[in-house]
Amino acid sequence: MPLRYPLATWLSFGFSRPGPHLTCYSSVGAGDIAGDFCDSSQCLNGGTCLLGQDNTPFYCLCPEGFTGLICNETEKGPCFPNPCRNDAECQVVDDSHRGDVFTQYVCKCPHGYTGVHCETTCAMPLGMETGAISDSQISASSVHLGFMGLQRWAPELATREIRVLCSLPGVQVNLMRKMRVMGVVTQGASRAGSAEYLKTFKVAYSVSGRKFQFIQSTEGMGDKMFVGNMDNSGLKVNLFDFPLEVQYVRLVPIVCHRGCTLRFELLGCELNGCAEPLGMKDGTIPDKQITASSIYRTWGLNAFSWYPFYARLDKQGKFNAWTAQTNDASEWLQIFPGNLDNNSHKKNMFEVPFVARFVRILPVAWHNRITLRVELLGC
Repeated sequence: MPLRYPLATWLSFGFSRPGPHLTCYSSVGAGDIAGDFCDSSQCLNGGTCLLGQDNTPFYCLCPEGFTGLICNETEKGPCFPNPCRNDAECQVVDDSHRGDVFTQYVCKCPHGYTGVHCETTCAMPLGMETGAISDSQISASSVHLGFMGLQRWAPELATREIRVLCSLPGVQVNLMRKMRVMGVVTQGASRAGSAEYLKTFKVAYSVSGRKFQFIQSTEGMGDKMFVGNMDNSGLKVNLFDFPLEVQYVRLVPIVCHRGCTLRFELLGCELNGCAEPLGMKDGTIPDKQITASSIYRTWGLNAFSWYPFYARLDKQGKFNAWTAQTNDASEWLQIFPGNLDNNSHKKNMFEVPFVARFVRILPVAWHNRITLRVELLGC
């Protein structure tokens, strides 16, 4: 008797040849003879066999975690391959439809990363070491002047010797705007030939600078106590359990070795998490993509030209910046505060990020000549 269903249909269900339990019809018109398709237990991994219609003799209702025509494939869902980056954990947050389609997932980011897929690094130095955080932004409850004031341990040196116990002693940084702070790196120092450092400390924070509160322990044990250094030169990294979106951060010494002396760096990023160098300094942005309105040539010689592609942040050498041919406002490589000298960095964050292919910098005021080294920040 001929098969009721095309051979290709049976082969798609894993059959290699017609079996004894197929629905057939009589060559003499006796009508269809119903076979029991599901007695053969074609559904694997606990799937439920249901009778089909038309060209589908049966289909399998798969349990959660399995899929395929006969439940022979493992359900991978949206977390395979892992869409999360930087070793983040992909977590399915909604139940699946009997192993059908997952509707949503979230990425659980490791410390120091943020973003939907944990694609953004948010544990970058905020500027204590580089000077991006200026001296005026750093204050302390007290300063040790040393012998006759010659050995000065001032806040702007990023070292602290706390001698006065006030209501909330410590060293404080004003970031000038709300930023996402992820952690702190601490280091001691040597004073008068002796090592001094913080063994334990607390971290307080504030948005306004008036009312501070301490980071709390995740175990519900009150203020979190951070473990500090073991000597005066090693670095100790402490990442917070949750990022802080604050403007003021204060480190409060609890136990010190000999003296409460501190050097430190804050780790974090801008609130939008999108302030990574885009490639001027490291060369990711190639020379041909950097243009300018004009080029200054010393003595008119090409060999002594200050080309646009020299405008890379921290570029070294005799010709280490772009310089315009003339000093007027029509030159170019909104108005933002610029630099105060020829080596330090000046960071300007746009209030509203923009999506663009081309970025042009228009000098408005300058010192001596229009000369520039630059890095773009974004993601």
